[in-house]
Amino acid sequence: MPIQVRQEIPFLNQITPFKWECMKLRTLFISIMLASSAAKAELGPALPVYEEAQLIRLFETNTHLKKVKADECQLLQDIEARAIRVELPAYQFLYGDMLAWGVCVDRDVEQGVFYMQLAAQQGLPAALEQLGRYYSLGTLVQQDRERAIPYLREAASLGHMRARLQLAELLVADYGSPLDYEDAYRWLYHTITADKSTHRKVAMLRQALEDKMPRNVIARAKRRDTYW
Repeated sequence: MPIQVRQEIPFLNQITPFKWECMKLRTLFISIMLASSAAKAELGPALPVYEEAQLIRLFETNTHLKKVKADECQLLQDIEARAIRVELPAYQFLYGDMLAWGVCVDRDVEQGVFYMQLAAQQGLPAALEQLGRYYSLGTLVQQDRERAIPYLREAASLGHMRARLQLAELLVADYGSPLDYEDAYRWLYHTITADKSTHRKVAMLRQALEDKMPRNVIARAKRRDTYW
């Protein structure tokens, strides 16, 4: 019976244990990269971080929390970093609202109001208006309409429409000080809006304030420093 000689592949004979390990690592790396690319393709492109102007528009329509939910909380870490480390007021307010209502995070009302206050201290109109509204209505905090007025007054001075209306409503209801009548009236008088309902409300509140004000103060409130 002839002796069978095992045929060996020359290429394999040249591979050292070290080279073999390198080849296995290279194959593993390629597999990981392919899997990562496939996962990214399934998830879609990464979401861009919200710009401040975009957040302001969302605050105006009170849709900022809906937006965070719609984005499936993917920007949570970015929001936290910009609120806590960078201390950007728009992100402080957004993060505070998320904490207050338990959106994408464990609900923590006290911490939520704290971050809203930080944003208000930096002069963010949306934060000032919301805190004023919360104190006026007793939402999350104890109702205190007198405490609401400084927040609403500051937001109103920065041009926040809802704050101007709420401030006037409180003054008409005899909260706050008569010293605030002139500014509140001035802000209403110079308000421009295309919304008919808001226009009627402004006119009604102006008339109610006029009933509480001397004529010379009304005339002074109607004057403008410039006309262009």
